[in-house]
Amino acid sequence: MPEVVKVGHPRRNKKKYERPRRPWVLQRIKEERELAEKYGLKNKREIWKALSMIKKYRREVRNILAEIAGMKPSAHTIRKKEEILASLKRRGMLDNTGKLEDVLALDVEHLLERRLQTQVYKKGLANSLKHARQLIVHGHIAVNNRRITIPSYIVSVDEEHGIDFYNREA
Repeated sequence: MPEVVKVGHPRRNKKKYERPRRPWVLQRIKEERELAEKYGLKNKREIWKALSMIKKYRREVRNILAEIAGMKPSAHTIRKKEEILASLKRRGMLDNTGKLEDVLALDVEHLLERRLQTQVYKKGLANSLKHARQLIVHGHIAVNNRRITIPSYIVSVDEEHGIDFYNREA
């Protein structure tokens, strides 16, 4: 008898974040509220997505470091290490001299600093973080003459200089 494999709905994406295990911890709630105010986030889910992304990178790096420390690492592990470091450097979350151990020191603020919403505000195109979010959602911001309507878009170091108002004629 063949085994039945349950597959999710093809048109529905799976969650890209994990909710907190203990939902009513006052200290965590205060920290999340401060982060949401500091970065102009819509809801806590945006923080949880960023935390999940950081957690994924840290888990991968711990596995790589364990394999490197244990015995001679495979070519796949070395390639994976280089890809992770290159990706984080390209996104601006690590500096060019960053090492694998530096990934373990990343926190959620490193990722929130690279969001398009934060970059638009820091560049002076918006009066506040909420204003930056509104400009992005309404389609008034472009990155390298390409309209981006997602405030959580992670801006790479190369794209950072191309953030400007959207110009239809261009």
